[in-house]
Order: sequence, then C-alpha cells, then structure tokens
Amino acid sequence: MYLVRRIYDVKPGEARRAATLIDKIGKAYEEGGTRSSSTVYFNSGTTPGEKNTVVMEWTDEELRTPYREDRIRVDVSEFAAQLNEIALGSRIEFWELMTDEKYL
Repeated sequence: MYLVRRIYDVKPGEARRAATLIDKIGKAYEEGGTRSSSTVYFNSGTTPGEKNTVVMEWTDEELRTPYREDRIRVDVSEFAAQLNEIALGSRIEFWELMTDEKYL
C-alpha cells in the first residue's frame, strides 16, 4: 500500500482557490473509479509552514504508470486548465505505508 502526495506551489493569494480545484479533481477521479478518496489541505498564510502551498494525498494498492492501456480516462480538463493559470509548479511523493505484513 502506498501514500501518494502531490504538492502544488501556487501564486500568492490563490491557495484556497487552487485547493478547491484540486479537491474537485480528486473527487472526479474517485467518482470515475480510478483513485481512492483524497485529502486536500492548503496554507494561504494563515498557519505556520509553507505559504501558497496545496497538498493532495491518497492511497493506492500499487504504483502504476498513467500510460497503461487499461487506464480509465476521467475528464478533469476544465479544472486542470483553471489550476494551470494559478499553479507555479508541482511535485509528487510516493511513500510505502507500513502494514502488519511488513513487520520485521
């Protein structure tokens, strides 16, 4: 089991708007059956930490290429286009989750 975390850097003052769009993207993938439910969190400068940052994370049983033939297509182009206007960049992290089967 893996935790996938996508971190977006956004223009100043746009974290809440970006979080809204990213949450809609996550829900579209979940409703389309391609991803588990996601959690979105953001900092627009009202809390300590990285300002103008939005994070989406979800879990998956395995890491799979987005270029696979059996991939289910979900149209998030409307939200993605709006996000591209305010996002400065993004990065992705993959974490293996501890399970009882992995205990030493």
